[in-house]
Amino acid sequence: MAVHGTIEELAWESAFFGLRSAIIRLQPTAPALTRADFAPWDRVQVKLAASQTQQLDALQQLGFSLVEGEIDLALQVSAEGRDPAASIASAEDIPALRQMASEIFVQSRFRTPWYASDDSGRFYAQWVENAVKGVFDHQCLVFRAENGGITGFVSLRQLNEQEARIGLLAGRGVGEKLMQAACQWARQRQLTLVRVATQLGNTAALKRYIQSGANVESTALWLYR
Repeated sequence: MAVHGTIEELAWESAFFGLRSAIIRLQPTAPALTRADFAPWDRVQVKLAASQTQQLDALQQLGFSLVEGEIDLALQVSAEGRDPAASIASAEDIPALRQMASEIFVQSRFRTPWYASDDSGRFYAQWVENAVKGVFDHQCLVFRAENGGITGFVSLRQLNEQEARIGLLAGRGVGEKLMQAACQWARQRQLTLVRVATQLGNTAALKRYIQSGANVESTALWLYR
């Protein structure tokens, strides 16, 4: 079976990781891809629905390797709910948030041998900083201990007039409050759905999302070449 699609450069990732990176956008009507199409790139990614087993086989024959599984969930936002009174992260919080993200998100699809050992932590540290600044994700909410230290954070992005997506969520013992804060953020904007994705192996996060009322909507596989 052939793999049909287009190759799109990932300019930000190319600059950040120092690897010329691209992603395949699978399209049945596009030309069939060959190994020669991948030659200009240091890293080529593709995200594939887990049910597409024939495409998985075809990609592996083209030299792609399975890197990670991903589960996408959706949570309906009720008209009323708890407001855990999270605060909006400010520029002064960025150093602490970067440190937390770099220590927590060490295992991801940006892992060795595909990337350097510290690349995953660097990537998510930059993600949370960008969220505080309103870049990509629109806002970052935090919870604080009595001494002012940050105990947890969640970043959020409004997708459209109905939906928001959680970008990053981290914090020990405050997972329920973080989910409540995400729903309250959506509720304030009259949104009705909060989406969130997690790694297939992150059972703690998966349990938290399901306990908060989220339902699994889809599963996918990430492959690299």
